[in-house]
Parts: sequence; C-alpha cells; structure tokens
Amino acid sequence: MKFTLMVVGKTATGYLKQGIDEYVSRLSHYISFDIQHISDIKNTKKLTEAQQKQAEGACILQRLESSDYVVLLDEHGKEYTSMDFSSYIQKRMSSGARRVVFVVGGPYGFSPDVYSRANDKLSLSKMTFSHEMIRLIFTEQLYRACTILNHEPYHHE
Repeated sequence: MKFTLMVVGKTATGYLKQGIDEYVSRLSHYISFDIQHISDIKNTKKLTEAQQKQAEGACILQRLESSDYVVLLDEHGKEYTSMDFSSYIQKRMSSGARRVVFVVGGPYGFSPDVYSRANDKLSLSKMTFSHEMIRLIFTEQLYRACTILNHEPYHHE
C-alpha cells in the first residue's frame, strides 16, 4: 500500500519545506509515502473562483487512478484525535486499497467533480491554516499515527 499527499502548488517557505522533508524522511521507515505537486493554474486573475476550482479539479482528477481511495483535506471533513487518526490509518492499511491519496486543494477549495470522486473528507482543525502549513501538519500527524501504531514513545496520552 502507498500513501500519497497530493497538493496544488509548491511549498515555497523554507522552514516549512524543511519540516515537511524531515517528516517525509521519517515516514520512509514505516510506509511508502510521496508528495505529488500539481502546478498552480496560470493567469488566475482572469478566472472566477469557480473556474479556478474547476481547472485545479481537472488536474487533480487526471492524477487519480480508479482504484485510489481519495481523502480530501477539507474544512468540512471529520475531525480526529491523533489516536483516532492512527486507527483510521490502520483501517486504510487493512482495506486492500493499493493507494490512499490525501488531497490539499487550491486557495478556494475543491470543485464539485473532486468532491464527487472523494471517498472521504478529513479536517485537521476547525482553525484555518495556510496550504503550506497544512502540508507540514499533515505529514507530522501521519508520522505520529505510524509511531502510535508501532507502539513507539513519540506520542504521549
């Protein structure tokens, strides 16, 4: 099984990229994980929010395989504690899916087509974070889930 984090745009902020790289490196000891970047849409000033979401959505959908289990990181998704998220990851690992893809959308969220394709929605907080910060928060929480599943002392309850 492979886990993928699909994101729109690059991580430009150095300290966030450094943190993401650190957790991606740590994750390699537990699971197959990668980050796929979708290029930012060009000339967005000429597009409405709906058109930008549609264009980003088309790029996201092109990268998905029919067998993927797709989880949108979305403000309206279900919230989990770190312990509950580790159980969620364990269920995904036992599900038989070849790939679980977590998706961070663009600045205006997801198109209706992407919502239709999703198997699940997950919220990392009721608070709003930048898209770059969400990448770091997600990779850290996925790493934390792996340490919980392996009964390692990283997480304290």
